Amino acid sequence: MPEALSSGLSVHAEIVNCLAPAAGAKKDHPICEDTSVTYAEFQTKPEPEPLRLADLETPCLLLDADCMDRNIARLRQRLDALGVSLRPHLKTAKSVDVARRVMSSAAGPATVSTLKEAEYFAAAGVRDMIYAVGIAPGKLDKVLQLRQKDVDIAVVLDTVEQAQAVAAASRAAGQAIPALIEIDCDGHRSGILPGDAASLLAIAQALTDGAELRGVLTHAGASYGARTEQALIEAAAQERRAVVQAAETLRAAGHACPVVSLGSTPTAHFATDLTGVSEVRAGVFVFFDLVMTGIGVCTVDDIALSVMATVIGHQREKGWILVDAGWMAMSQDRGTAKQPVSQGYGLVCDSTGTPFGDIILADANQEHGIVTVRPGSGATLPDLKIGDRVRILPNHACATGAQHGSYRVVRGTSDIVEANWQRFGGWS
Repeated sequence: MPEALSSGLSVHAEIVNCLAPAAGAKKDHPICEDTSVTYAEFQTKPEPEPLRLADLETPCLLLDADCMDRNIARLRQRLDALGVSLRPHLKTAKSVDVARRVMSSAAGPATVSTLKEAEYFAAAGVRDMIYAVGIAPGKLDKVLQLRQKDVDIAVVLDTVEQAQAVAAASRAAGQAIPALIEIDCDGHRSGILPGDAASLLAIAQALTDGAELRGVLTHAGASYGARTEQALIEAAAQERRAVVQAAETLRAAGHACPVVSLGSTPTAHFATDLTGVSEVRAGVFVFFDLVMTGIGVCTVDDIALSVMATVIGHQREKGWILVDAGWMAMSQDRGTAKQPVSQGYGLVCDSTGTPFGDIILADANQEHGIVTVRPGSGATLPDLKIGDRVRILPNHACATGAQHGSYRVVRGTSDIVEANWQRFGGWS
């Protein structure tokens, strides 16, 4: 008998003997040290059947990981070429699994929109965050608790009163809380005007009494209303000018301003010059959505997120197909309603994610969705039977994601579900 085969049989015999020894036999072979082992554990076990889309209950949230990875790579390449870093906004995904794919390292940097996000991601090892919502004094205790756990979290403010509260909390804790002054670059929301030097310097001065002025921050929210490529380029240029002007004002007065932070998904993709900017914050680019498609930032093929639904009925005389995904699954966000092409509550695709054409979720109740041909279109309603599956692309990825507890991860047109990534929501 060949030596190798003889050796193999010998080992096999030893395994069998020590797993099922004769009465009174001593289990003194090294392989027998774990007496809990059974022979069955050495037998070949069949691979478990993969989970498939047909196995999932509907409605459920699907995430195309290949599409997401392309979206992330696209923006990273752009920003690398412009010489700035990416501080992704994690409010869209609210998922550790997604965060680890979009951040430059496991520790960050990252942007969050709630302190629950900050706590959640801190527990997962993220150590560099900006809480990018104007700080309320009552939330400073939580900020300090995070900082005491070696989390470098900075706050955002745009009033002297907030700066005084941050400074007072810093003094009381014996730890300087870093703050960024928010700049209003386009009249969209909050922040002080970049030319309001008096307010800018008053806030900076108030922070010096115990806190830390880390820099300036802005968000070009008005870019979501842009309709042309040139309008997006101009919005990005205006965003940069505003935040850089504010930084220069602070530095001219003797204040350090290491961070010059701006960001929105539209301007991040259309900026041509980011001189003077240190970082870009963007979030929805990871998934994209129909609003971004309507602006011209992406195409429908770039949307990584969809809701899978099942056909549950017809109203043929009305031209309706009923599905089990209403506004509880899609959200009530009608962000495309003000765009040239309204997508209702979402654009309807076949079970592989390919759009039917001008077929939309035209109306939604809590758990019922009404699928119709887009008004004015010459499209034909698809022949969908009871039990057929469809995918619906969202108007606003952040809002639709918030309706679900996890992402079922797929790749392209494959029907295999590769993973179930948990997401979270809420504020406390």
